[in-house]
Amino acid sequence: MSKRLTSRAASIALIASGVLAAPAFAENIPVTYGTNWVAQAEHGGFYQAVADGTYAACGLDVTIVPGGPSVNNQALMLAGKLDFYMGGVLDAFYGVDEGLPLVDVAAMFQKDPQVILTHPGVAKTFEDLKGLSLFISDGGYTGYYQWMIKALGFTEEQRKVYTFNAAPFIADENSGMQGYITSEPLAVKTEAGWDADLWLLADNGYSSYSTMIQTLASTVADKPEVVKCFVDGSITGWYNYLYNDNSAANAMIKADNPDMTDEQIAFSIDKMKEYGIVDSGDTETMGIGAMTDARMAEFYKQMVDSGVIKDGIDISKAYTLQFVNQGVGMDLKG
Repeated sequence: MSKRLTSRAASIALIASGVLAAPAFAENIPVTYGTNWVAQAEHGGFYQAVADGTYAACGLDVTIVPGGPSVNNQALMLAGKLDFYMGGVLDAFYGVDEGLPLVDVAAMFQKDPQVILTHPGVAKTFEDLKGLSLFISDGGYTGYYQWMIKALGFTEEQRKVYTFNAAPFIADENSGMQGYITSEPLAVKTEAGWDADLWLLADNGYSSYSTMIQTLASTVADKPEVVKCFVDGSITGWYNYLYNDNSAANAMIKADNPDMTDEQIAFSIDKMKEYGIVDSGDTETMGIGAMTDARMAEFYKQMVDSGVIKDGIDISKAYTLQFVNQGVGMDLKG
């Protein structure tokens, strides 16, 4: 059977082969997934699983609730208004410390897409970035930049405040600027006319997962079949989005975000593939969404050593491997 099965047929085939479980419910259960930003290709696998019927095939009626600058979907999940959220690893670590019942059940990005952009040819190695001024946001400064300072020897003095305006970086050849590998490089090329050099933090030691499927501990305990269906469906969606026909998913993304362009979607997908954001490392043997205890422990130690989070937190409460590492959907990879 072709890898490029369309619509619901792909999901039916997965059920028949045992990759996806048959529907566990008499009728499809409504489920909501809140993202952390407006609709974009970085959310593509989830849209794919809605568009091609993958979620529906295992018994869920999924609605994606886009985030945005004035939307706090994590708070809505904590209030019982959403079932799942596109959270982060640190969110769940902090949650344990603060008594919040946040649990990460899958890591859809194996690499955090955080990148430093530099002018072409200015830096030959990541080490060379220490000789530049770096535009870093307040959020970046209190998070990954503390790791850059403590672990790699960057300095507070070289940091300039990034206000999400690329103009100061474009004007200063001896500077770098934070961004997402899937977004800012295209914006800079559009504005400046040149391709920035890209330095992905994940390829230089920063070990965080990203784009988690996060839910509440009570959901894991009381509705494990719903969590399994959503995780398996999302994994399958990401394989189909990256490697098969994603046109229906992209149409949904543009409907939810009319400002999104085909050029940006294509660029984002290309960078996700080129840099192994979704599919690399452990996913090659365990499938998209993979997580390991060792990787979680490594990132927690990085953050403790950097002073970002305190030591002594029982991070085993912040995630579960119950629903991942099972090779779901790997045969869909083109």
